[in-house]
Amino acid sequence: MSRKQISESNIQSEDAEEYIAELNHLDRYFADLIVNLVGRKHHELWMAAALASQAVQQRHVCLNLNSVANKKINLNAKGSKKLQCPHLEDWVSSLRNSEAVGSPGEYRPLIMDSANRLYLYRYWQYEKQVADFVISRIGCPTDKVNQEKLCQGIHRLFTKKNNQKTNWQAVAGLSAMKHRFVMITGGPGTGKTSTVVKILVLLLEHCKGLQLAVAAPTGKAAARLQESIRSIKNQIDCSSSIREILPTEATTIHRLLGASKGTTRYLFNKNHPLPYDVVVVDEASMIDLPLMAKLVEALKKQTRLILLGDVDQLSSVMSGTVLGQLCDKTAGAFFSKEFVDQAREVLGVTTELKTIETRNATLPDLVVTLNQSYRFKEGSGIDKFSREVNQGNAQPALTILLDRQLPDINWKETPNKIMLKDYLETIILEKGTKYLKATSIEEKWELFNQFQILCTHSKGIGGVETVNRLAENILERAGLIRPQGYWYEGQPILITQNDHHLKVFNGDIGLVFSAREDTRNKENILQAFFPLGSGQFRGIPLRQLPNHQTAYAITVHRSQGSEFDRILLVLPMYSSPLLTRELIYTAVTRARKGADIWGTQSILMEAIEQQVNRQSGLRDSLKKFQPDFFYKQ
Repeated sequence: MSRKQISESNIQSEDAEEYIAELNHLDRYFADLIVNLVGRKHHELWMAAALASQAVQQRHVCLNLNSVANKKINLNAKGSKKLQCPHLEDWVSSLRNSEAVGSPGEYRPLIMDSANRLYLYRYWQYEKQVADFVISRIGCPTDKVNQEKLCQGIHRLFTKKNNQKTNWQAVAGLSAMKHRFVMITGGPGTGKTSTVVKILVLLLEHCKGLQLAVAAPTGKAAARLQESIRSIKNQIDCSSSIREILPTEATTIHRLLGASKGTTRYLFNKNHPLPYDVVVVDEASMIDLPLMAKLVEALKKQTRLILLGDVDQLSSVMSGTVLGQLCDKTAGAFFSKEFVDQAREVLGVTTELKTIETRNATLPDLVVTLNQSYRFKEGSGIDKFSREVNQGNAQPALTILLDRQLPDINWKETPNKIMLKDYLETIILEKGTKYLKATSIEEKWELFNQFQILCTHSKGIGGVETVNRLAENILERAGLIRPQGYWYEGQPILITQNDHHLKVFNGDIGLVFSAREDTRNKENILQAFFPLGSGQFRGIPLRQLPNHQTAYAITVHRSQGSEFDRILLVLPMYSSPLLTRELIYTAVTRARKGADIWGTQSILMEAIEQQVNRQSGLRDSLKKFQPDFFYKQ
C-alpha cells in the first residue's frame, strides 16, 4: 500500500490533539515494509510501525501508544499532510490481531506489552537481556568472606576518624562485596573512582587470582578513568603485592567486547564470554541500551559488574537511559533489613539507610549514592544552583544565579547577537591573552585549561561553530594569533574520532605548539600536544591527526567527563528539544571554581523545566521481580 493511499484514507479531524512529529523516509519505508509483510492494507499497523521507528530515532526504546493515540502526526516538515492516530482501544485491539505484532516472548517484527508499549523486536530483546541479567545477579550468591577480615578492610580503607555520619563510600564497599551487581552513583567529584579502587583492593584481598577489567563508554572517559586509577592506587592503604595487580589500563566497552570495524558483532558474546571475574564501567549514564545488552550478554554467570555514574547527567546519544532506569532517583535508594543489619555490624552508624517499606522499590541494596562533592564546596553557588536544576525548580535556580552573595556562579542577559559578540570579545581577549603569551606548553596548557566555553548546539547563534569563528577573528585582530592556513601557534583542538594507534580519543583536547626549530630554514615546526598527566605531554605531527575541530568552544555533550576551573555556558536564543535540565546540570558541574551562564531568562527557565524522558519498560520489568529475601523482617 502506498503512502499516498495511507494519507488519503486518514483525513485529519480538527478536534484531534496535535502530535508534532515529522515522519522521515526511514520511518515510512519501515512502515511500508511491515504492512507488505501482512499482505493487506492495515492503516493502524502502518502508523504504529512508522511511529515505533521514529521513537527509536528519537532515542526512546519503545513507543507508548497511550501518549500518541488520537493525536495527529505530520507527514512532512511543512505539516501540510497529516494523519490522525486511532483511539487507543481500537488501535490496541487492531494491533493485537495483526500477524506482525506479538506479545513479549514471541518472535514478531513488533512486540507490544501489557502496558501498550510497542517495541521493534530487536529493542525489546535488548531490554529483556538487561532485565534478565539484573534479575540473575540479584539471586546469585557471592563467595563467602571472612566477616572479621571484611570489617577490618572496610574500616582501614574507608572509615574516617571522628565522623559519625554514614560513610556512603563504605556502604558502597559493603554492597559490592555482598552482591555481584552494584551501581555507585553520585555527582561530579564525589569520589566514585577512589571508591571503586578501594573496592577492587577489598576483592583482591579476599579472592585470590581475580581477573579485573575497567572500561568506559568513550575513549576519552576511559583515558580519564585510567589516569585517575593510576593517581589513586599509590595512596591506597594496601600491601605492595595488591597494589601491583590493580588494573592500570582502561579501555572502551567496544574494545573490551572485541568490536570489529564496520560491524555490530563482537568477539565476546554469550557463547564466548569475557574472561574477567570483575568488570568496572565508569560514566555509565552514557551507555545506551544496545551496548549495555551486548556487555551483560558477554559476562560469565559469576562475573561481578560495578557501574559508576551520575544519573543527573546527560544520557547516551543513542536509545535508552539504562542507568536512569536502573536507579530510580525519584524513589531514592532503599535497603533490605538484612543489609541494614550487616551494615550496622560492619560500619556501626546506619541511621541514614532507608529500609524497604514498599514492593515498589527498585533494586534494593544495589544502588548507593555518594553525596559529598570534592569538586566544589557544599553551599557554594554551583552546588545550590545544580541542586535546584535537578529538581526542575527554574525560579529558585534563577534567583541563585542573580544572587551577588554567590560569586562563583553568575548570569548575564544576552538577548541578541550583537550583545553576545561584545561580551565574547571581552572574555576571549582576557582569557586568550594569558595563555597565548605563555612560552612553554606546560604553562600554556595550565592557563588554557582554567577556562572553557560550552555551547548547547553546534550551529546557530551561540553555537560552537559561530563562537569558534568569532574567537579566532577577535584574537587575530588583536594580534594574538597569526593563522597561516588552517594551523597556528596556540590553537586549541578537539579530537572527534578515536585513534587507538595514536592513543587520542573522541573528546580529547590539545594545543598546537612549536615542537622544535628546523635548523635549515629556521621555521618552527608545529605539533599538537596532548596532556598525559603528571605534567607530561605528547606531541603528534599535525598531518597524522584524526578528525578534529577548533575548540575555544565545545558542546556540553563533548565536555562530559571533563572538568575546568571555570566554564562559560552560552545558551541559544531559541527554544530547542536539546535544552534540558540534564544539559544545564552537566555544563555547570564541569566547573571547579566558577560558572557563568549567558542567555535569556526565558530560555534558561524553559531548559530547567524540560527533562529528558525516554520511553522504556525496563524499570517496570524489574519491579515485577521482587524476591522475598529483600523483605525479610
